[in-house]
Amino acid sequence: MIRVVLADDEPVVRVGVRAVLAAAGDVEVVAEAEDGRTAVDLVLAHRPQVAVLDIRMPVLTGLEAAAELRRRDTGTAVMLLTTFADDANIARALGAGASGFVLKTGDPHEIIAGVRAVATGAAYLSPLVAKRVVDHLSGTGPRLRENDRVAGLTDREREVLGLLGAGLSNAEIAAYLHVAEGTVKIYVSTVIKRLGVRNRVQAAVVAHQAGLIPDTTC
Repeated sequence: MIRVVLADDEPVVRVGVRAVLAAAGDVEVVAEAEDGRTAVDLVLAHRPQVAVLDIRMPVLTGLEAAAELRRRDTGTAVMLLTTFADDANIARALGAGASGFVLKTGDPHEIIAGVRAVATGAAYLSPLVAKRVVDHLSGTGPRLRENDRVAGLTDREREVLGLLGAGLSNAEIAAYLHVAEGTVKIYVSTVIKRLGVRNRVQAAVVAHQAGLIPDTTC
């Protein structure tokens, strides 16, 4: 069971997200907060696998709460809930310790997929959020620049990068490619180093920019 702390200053949103997560069957919301400071305290008290945080909250924003949790090294993965109006905040959060970004108004299944992904150490960007992040970070012509950026990767490294960008965990990438999970860990570390990014989320953005995301439903 994936244990979650949920924080949003809008009660209606919390009710909706809690209902979505309850329907997953393998996710349990163990505590709720309406501000970022309380969310941090609840994470420290309950030590959940995932904290689902609204970006805009009183006392501490979701960005500030994510940074605080990272500083305290809680081991809890952070997934941020956002709206289209928060593009700049999403870009700023890439290095703040968050592992996932999901739209409040998007497909409810994306919230479940995001929680499951970040709980396993993977990064997750819902498709519309990924597009907004890419547009915000890249301006015009991102595909050309990012194709140049990944040109130095081997075919296998590009494949791993694309699967990472699709939100797959190391274990899922290993199963998809029919290789050992340890091999995938080495590939992921190598890709992050060669791209010059700091974490899986930033690598996932590069994958989206370069058009490397495969259809993993086939």
